[in-house]
Amino acid sequence: MSEAQPIVKCLVWDLDNTLWQGTLVEDGHVEVDDTLRKVVTELDARGVLQAVSSRNDHDEAWTKLEELGLAEYFVLPHIGWGPKSDSVRSIAERLNFSLKTIAFIDDLPTERAEVAYHLPEVRCYPAEQAGQLLGLPEFSPPVVTVDARRRREMYQAGFQRDLQREEYQGADEEFLRSLDLVMRIGKARDEEITRVEELTLRTSQMNATGVHYSDAALRSLLTDEDHEVLVVSMTDRFGPHGAVGVMLIEKTPGAWRIKLLATSCRVVSFGAGAVLLRWLTDAAARAGVHLVADFRRTERNRMMEVAYRFAGFTAAACDCLAPFAPPEGTECLHLEPVRQDPPTTLRVLAPAPLVGGREAEWR
Repeated sequence: MSEAQPIVKCLVWDLDNTLWQGTLVEDGHVEVDDTLRKVVTELDARGVLQAVSSRNDHDEAWTKLEELGLAEYFVLPHIGWGPKSDSVRSIAERLNFSLKTIAFIDDLPTERAEVAYHLPEVRCYPAEQAGQLLGLPEFSPPVVTVDARRRREMYQAGFQRDLQREEYQGADEEFLRSLDLVMRIGKARDEEITRVEELTLRTSQMNATGVHYSDAALRSLLTDEDHEVLVVSMTDRFGPHGAVGVMLIEKTPGAWRIKLLATSCRVVSFGAGAVLLRWLTDAAARAGVHLVADFRRTERNRMMEVAYRFAGFTAAACDCLAPFAPPEGTECLHLEPVRQDPPTTLRVLAPAPLVGGREAEWR
């Protein structure tokens, strides 16, 4: 897929004579044929989000989607009487997606023209093409990750979480405790590597080096006794956040070197990066080794530098640095770790010791 035609991340459906056969306000009874049911469920399985922009009474149309067993597949339904370009723009902004990654399908040429005029980057499709979407390259991601298969579920949980946060009247720390947050740190599994590569490629503000590790490079390190590839995932009472962080650690008898630390910007507000550094500092203190961290300053990762400095990393010299040869332009920060207290706003489940042991709660 060329840069000008990226994979579609969200398809916005019209309803009347597009998703279903018939016009709800006129016919009352409408149906969705098996071909389009398969399109909806398969796009969902591929990680393509789906939304609705329809000229209908909201309650009546949404009730019909529920009766048809399809409501759960759609996020951010815009059902009303305003311009569809406004709906599509609002959906893209709420999802924080580029318009280049949004598609729109409608049976009426006038509706498609209205969207295309105001949002020329959005790809528009006629309703008669709906049954063919699964065969188009822009709806066919080359790899479907574990998180992609549950992307819709994660976004729906996120919307509920955001709404609860807006309505919460107490202190931020109290709200975080109310979420029942659980962070799980574990050795990367084979099926998670593609998502890990995504994190190294797409995360910039919370990436300590800006270095991209390829799928092949990460897989080769899974069996390397001197390296650990750790994946960080989070869940709460609303649902999964998915894989939100990755750490690549090189081990020597005297020190653990953090060659890569990247966390998703989605979990910055939960303090995920700081918690990871505290857990790793505690694990290193238990193991009696120093911590070394690669850091390469970029235009966007100032937050990561602050996180390292706040955790106590400095540019001090130490004999434990001798085995390491950081890439040009990368500095090695250093920390003599001491035991840390676990966080009060979330539970951390991780192998004890660092790897190889059974998963246990950090206490």
